[in-house]
Amino acid sequence: MQTATKPMKSDSPPTIRTLDQLLESGWQSRTVKEELRANFQRQLAAASSAGEPAGSSLFPGIVGYDDTVLPELATAIIAGHDLLFLGEKGQGKSRLMRTLPRFLDSWIPFLDLPGCPVHEDPTRPITAAGKALVASTPPERVPILWWHRSKRYAERLAPGTKFADLIGEIDPAKLALGTSMGAEEALHFGLVLRMHRGIFAMNELPDLDELVQVGLFNILEERDVQIRGYPVSFDLDVLLAFSANPSTYNRSGKVIPQLKDRIGSTIVTHYPKERDAGIAITRQEAGLDLGGDAPIIVPPFMDRVIEEISIAARRSKFVDQASGVSARFSVSNWRTMVASARRRGIQLGERPAVPRISDLAHLHASAIGKLELDLMGSHQMTERQVVDAILAEAVATVFNEYVEEHGLPAIAEAFSKGVRVEVGDLVPSGEYLARLRSIPEAWQKAFEVNNDSQPAVRASCAEFVLAGLWATDRLSRTTRHGRTAYEWK
Repeated sequence: MQTATKPMKSDSPPTIRTLDQLLESGWQSRTVKEELRANFQRQLAAASSAGEPAGSSLFPGIVGYDDTVLPELATAIIAGHDLLFLGEKGQGKSRLMRTLPRFLDSWIPFLDLPGCPVHEDPTRPITAAGKALVASTPPERVPILWWHRSKRYAERLAPGTKFADLIGEIDPAKLALGTSMGAEEALHFGLVLRMHRGIFAMNELPDLDELVQVGLFNILEERDVQIRGYPVSFDLDVLLAFSANPSTYNRSGKVIPQLKDRIGSTIVTHYPKERDAGIAITRQEAGLDLGGDAPIIVPPFMDRVIEEISIAARRSKFVDQASGVSARFSVSNWRTMVASARRRGIQLGERPAVPRISDLAHLHASAIGKLELDLMGSHQMTERQVVDAILAEAVATVFNEYVEEHGLPAIAEAFSKGVRVEVGDLVPSGEYLARLRSIPEAWQKAFEVNNDSQPAVRASCAEFVLAGLWATDRLSRTTRHGRTAYEWK
C-alpha cells in the first residue's frame, strides 16, 4: 500500500488536489505493510512512553489477550506478514482483524480517474488507464482525491464465495460493446483487486472453494493476479488476513498446502483463561445499560454463574469440543438473565431488580442452538437436558466458592423435617424472608454471600443458597409452571 511518510491524522482530507502539489508536499509512496509497520511502531512507542498497557491502548476492546495473542499479532505486523487467525468460534478472530485499519494513515491520495475500479497510487499506477494518465498528463493537471482508512478494509465470509467475487471475471457486457477479450478493459474486478492499497479479510478460510484458494495463494506469492489465463496481470498491494477453526483448517484437503505455506504468521486465539476476563468480555459485548427506568443490580455471584456455565460447557463430555463454545453463548445468556430480572422489576414495581437463579430457567431460549452436542458423550440426552446439567455444575462450582461448609448440615436437617420452600422469577423479593422464616440458617447463609440488606439482593442471595444446596446434592428441586420448590431429597 502507498501512503504518506508522515501519517495524516486529520479526519478531514488534505487540500492537495493535483499530482504536482502532492510531490511538492514531500509525500512518498510506501506499501500497505510498510504503512502498518511504521504506524504500529509509532503507536507502540507512544504507549510505552506513557506507561500504558500496549494491549488495551493499541487494541481497544480486546480482553484477555495481553500476554498471549497480542504480542504475536504485534510481531507479525512488524514482520510485514499476511495473517491467519486460528481459533474456535467466538474467540474474537474477526474483531482482531477489524483492528488492523486503525494502524493505517487517516488518508491516502489516489488518482481521480473516473471509471477506474481501483484507488491508484499517483506515482505507481497498476492499470493501463492509470499508467496512461500519469504518462501523458503534466503533473499539475493530474487530479488527486483522498481515500479514508475506514474504506480500506473489506471482509468476506467464505461459504458461497466464487472466483469472480474475489478475483474477477471477463465482463460479457463489455465484450458485447466490442472490447477485446484479452484487453484489461474487458475485466470485471473482484473484491480483492478493488482492495488494492487496502486490507482484505476472509472469514472461515477452509470453506473457500479450492479454485479461489489457488487465486489467493498466487496473490500471496507473486502479488499479481491473472484472470482466465489472459495475459493481463496487476501488481497488487494488499494485506490479506484470514480466520479459520482448527478442526477444519487442520483437516486434510480443506486448505490447500500451497496457501498454508504462504501465510506469514498464524495467530492462535483462545477462550478466556481467567473467569474474570470472561465476565469482562461478556459485559462489554452485551452492551446493556443497567440503569434507566428499570435499573438492574447484577450480584457478582450471578456474573460468575453465567460465565461458569460457558466454562463448564467447554469441558463437558456432552458438548462437541471441536466445535467450541462461543463467547456469544455467555453474552446471550447474560442478556437473558438481565431481561428476566428487568421484566420482574417492571411487573412487580421493584427498583432496582436483581437477577436470581430462577431467572436462569429462561436460559434455554438463548442457549439452545449455540451448543453442538457430542453424539457419543450425550447419548440420548436432549440439548435442553445438557443445558440443565451444565447449569447445575456451574451453580455448584460458584456455590462452593462463596459458601462455607459450616452450617450447611443444619439447613439440610431443617428440610428433612418436611420444610418445603417455593421460589420463582415472579415471586416478590419481600416474600423471601417469610418463605425462609422456618429455616433461619438458610437466611443467615445468604448474608455470607452478600452482606446487603436490600430485599431484592437478599432474595437473590437466598435463592442462590437454595440452588447451591440442590446442585451439591443436599436438596431436591421440582419446577412447575414457573415456580421452583426446594425440599428434602
